[in-house]
Order: sequence, then C-alpha cells, then structure tokens
Amino acid sequence: MHFGVFVEEKRHGTTDEASAFRDIFELADKADAWGADCVWLGEIHFTPTRSVISASLQVATAIASRTKRVRVGSAVKVLPLDHPLRIAEEVATVDQLSLGRFEFGVGRSGVAASYDTYGVPYGESQARFLEALDIIRQAWRGEPFGYEGKFYSFKRALVAPRPYQQPYPPMRMAVTSGETFPAAGKMGLQVFVGLRLAEVSELAAQLASYRAAWREAGHAGNPSAYIRIPVYVSTTAQGAAEEPRESLTYFMERQSGLALAGAGRAGTNEPELRRAQAQRMASLSYDEILAKKIIAGTPDVVIQRLKEIRDALELDGIIAELNPGGRIPAALEMRSFELLCREVMPALK
Repeated sequence: MHFGVFVEEKRHGTTDEASAFRDIFELADKADAWGADCVWLGEIHFTPTRSVISASLQVATAIASRTKRVRVGSAVKVLPLDHPLRIAEEVATVDQLSLGRFEFGVGRSGVAASYDTYGVPYGESQARFLEALDIIRQAWRGEPFGYEGKFYSFKRALVAPRPYQQPYPPMRMAVTSGETFPAAGKMGLQVFVGLRLAEVSELAAQLASYRAAWREAGHAGNPSAYIRIPVYVSTTAQGAAEEPRESLTYFMERQSGLALAGAGRAGTNEPELRRAQAQRMASLSYDEILAKKIIAGTPDVVIQRLKEIRDALELDGIIAELNPGGRIPAALEMRSFELLCREVMPALK
C-alpha cells in the first residue's frame, strides 16, 4: 500500500514566501525521516494566497536534493500549459538528479482561470493534453523524432537527458469525469481519484469502468488507483473534529466554488453533472463533510476508515492532504502527520 502526503497549501496568514518554502521542505524532511513513501506536489498558478508551488518540478528537485529515501511526485503537472518537449526534458532531469525517485502525475486541471491568464483556450485542454502526453512518451525513447499535430509540430527532436527510470518514471493521471476513467484505462495509465465531487458509490462504478477498459486494451500488469483525500489525526475524538474545522470548512467552500465556476466552461466534461455535484458539495454540513469527504479521528478510527475506503474502492495507495485550506496551525499539522506516519501507516502497509 502506497502512503504519500500531498503538499499544496500555503499556511493561512503566511505572507513571507521564503517561510512558505521552508514549511514545504520541513514537511518533506519529516516525510523522509518518518517513512512516508512520497511527497506529492500540487501545481497552482496565479493564486499566491493559496500556494507558492507554481513551478512544481523545480520544487521537486529541491526536495530530492535534501532527502535520501522518500520519493517526490507531481500531483499534477498540468500538461497543456507548457510545451511537452520542455516538460520531457525537465521531468527527465528531476528523475536523474533524484536517482530515480520521481513520480510523474499528469492532468489538465479544472481551474480554467489559469488557462485564461496563459492565453490557452480551456476548450482545447483535453486535446492538448493527449498530444502532449503522446509527445512526452515518444521523447523518452532516446531517438530523434518528429511530430505533426494540431497544436504541436516539429521536424526533429532528440531529448536529453533520458529519465533515470526506464522507460520512464511511473506515470499517473488525475481522473474525475465518467469519460476520463475508461480513457485512462485504455491508455494504460495508473490513476489518481478523489471524493471532492463524487460519492464513494459513484467512484466505485467509475473505477470499475477504468479497470474494465484496462483489461479490454490488453495492458500488462494490474491497474492502480490512489486516492487523494484530506486526513487529520488527533489524540482525541473531539480534537479530530474541532481542530481542523476552520480549515476544512474553508476548503470545501473554495472547492465547490471552483467547481461551479468551471462547470459551464467549454472543455469541461459532463457540465450538468459537474454542476449538480458542486451544488451538492456546497450544501454539505460540517458533520457530512467529516462523514463523507475526509478522514479524521484518533489513530484507531483513521486506520479503520482508511481500510474501509481502501477495500470499497480497491485502492493501492493513499495520498493524505494534511492541511487543506491551510488553516490548521503548524504544530497541530505536524502532530497529525507524525501520528499518521508512526501509528496509522504501519497498519496499512
């Protein structure tokens, strides 16, 4: 069972960007020391109050240079917002410098505003993603190649370096809509899933379509699904419910707002379903958030709930969001992480 930690949020009230980066590196150091499998980095553009991780591959390199064991991954690198040849070069470089400790998570993001600022039409995001993915995979073969697509065209490219891991780092795609699950299975990609919009029953059906498509395409090995989910561990049941309240409430309000804002945009899959899911998320009470969208409790409770969701969805990985919303105080966030690593993680390995 993979056990990772997700890093994205800047702590609420932090105005010093250097301090925000120090927080990220401190958490990565603890992950390395406490036995977590991977530090997964978000990629957020043009939202300085939320995150300083706009250049996730550079942050991954810095983490790899200061750690010895823990892996580092992108969750996710937004492929349509950069040239795929450049992405191939930078990912291979991170993989070489980390001696093969990089995990390559990819997606196209649901935040259409980032596309607007870069001047990339969000309606093209899916097609651009598929072209970019094709180019990156070809680039890592270590041979000159050309490409003629709708968005990218070149006559001859030879990308160097090649990745340390061959044929390339483990690749994993973020999937959220009904049509992306079987598409990922058909392409033979491992996946990230989440419970922000979907219910467990909905997610189970979508994962079944993913696994069926994988098998129908005849891919070797087994399909793999990791869930990214807020996790908070406390020493008491009351603390588990009350200590993250402000952070979780803010997080769910922001996520439902982002989902509603993007639901009507060109390029959004299943817009009416997404709008209904976002409205459902916005209407949740705090007790419903605790019951349906996050994992919080004492170590024993968190172990039980993680086992239940693992079994219900046939997962082989958990990626814990330690401080969604960024409003959990530093001392409590780190205590939760230590409890997670020392008392919860061994029961799931």
